Amino acid sequence: MKADTKAIHSGFKFDSATNSTAVPIYQTAAYTYPTAKELADIFGCRSGGYIYSRIANPTNYALERRIADLEGGVGCVATSSGMGAICAVAMGLLRSGDEIVSAAGIFGGTVSLFTRTLSRFGVETRLVDAAETGQFKDAVSDKTRLIFVETIGNPGMDVPDIPAISKIAKDANIPLVVDNTVTTPALIQPKEFGADIVVHSTTKYINGHGTAIGGAIVDCGTYKWSEGVFDDIKKLADRAGPFAFLGYLLSVVYRDIGVCAAPMNSFLMLQGLETLSVRMDKHCSNAAKLARLLSGDKRVGWVNYPGLKDSEFCDRAGELFGGRGGGLLTFGLGDKGRAFKFIDSLKLAKNAANLGDAKTLVIHPASTIFHEFSGDEQAKMGVGEDMVRVSVGIEDFDDIRDDFEQAIEKAFQE
Repeated sequence: MKADTKAIHSGFKFDSATNSTAVPIYQTAAYTYPTAKELADIFGCRSGGYIYSRIANPTNYALERRIADLEGGVGCVATSSGMGAICAVAMGLLRSGDEIVSAAGIFGGTVSLFTRTLSRFGVETRLVDAAETGQFKDAVSDKTRLIFVETIGNPGMDVPDIPAISKIAKDANIPLVVDNTVTTPALIQPKEFGADIVVHSTTKYINGHGTAIGGAIVDCGTYKWSEGVFDDIKKLADRAGPFAFLGYLLSVVYRDIGVCAAPMNSFLMLQGLETLSVRMDKHCSNAAKLARLLSGDKRVGWVNYPGLKDSEFCDRAGELFGGRGGGLLTFGLGDKGRAFKFIDSLKLAKNAANLGDAKTLVIHPASTIFHEFSGDEQAKMGVGEDMVRVSVGIEDFDDIRDDFEQAIEKAFQE
């Protein structure tokens, strides 16, 4: 099946009990069996079956199968949030004394996890400029256990050279973890460019309507766990082969940390996936139009959008994303006061800490998502006091344009 068809049909044909064409919501904590031996055999991995929804659930499984197919992976694990997905990957791959090499201009929550929370457990993170591929190579040491990038940095808006970074990871025999939240498989399958693990905050474009929190981890099947540097997973690879990492997540990390997805949320993610492709087309189209509009306004100091022809990442975005620049952009209005006044003057766009919604959303990153970081730290992550981040929705562009024009006009009124 082609990608648009997979987004609707993959992972589920119909419910054998009721013939329902929609995936049922299995809102249950546990699963019953007629004999003690049957349940014992499932616990002992001597037979298949569901035990407890913290470990596996039929609704979650349908979502996992669908995302895995869209990403071209061997399998997927759905999680309670995007941060839950990244945390589970970290817990699965890292021990005290290990290191992460990560792009700097990424989501503040991920930076906080890497540099603050994991550092308490003896894990060091080296942040590098995603635009400078050589910095990744220079930062890798014999203690590095993963390289992490976002397909488009949020809010840095830089596009890393994934194929080149993949080579660096492969030379070091460590996995490249790519966050595909901002672009989704509708724009790119990171596996095709060398990613080993793909993570998502399904809360964003996959859900598409701001109605549920969720995440996902996809093993692309490209990292040889049997020859890797992860002893626990290497042992499991003797039995599980390419499924070793996913098996380790489910049998140890996922089970012990409890970052399981809620069945109702997985159902909402499945609904969102069915329209992902058509929504992403509109998000990208509207964002490109808005970026050009803002670039032509002399009152706007700068615009970061990889789809703009004068962006340093335009050619790379064309190669990786099929000529589209995504639905996210940032721009500057000179100072924090004007940024606040602009946001306060909007009538259609919503001031909210989310992205990927059908509605256009704006936020002032420096005072919200990144408020806990110092000015120097924010600068390293590409965040400034005058920055406004826009998640461009799928409304009629004329209405988006009118709203932004009147808000910019008010922002510059004395």
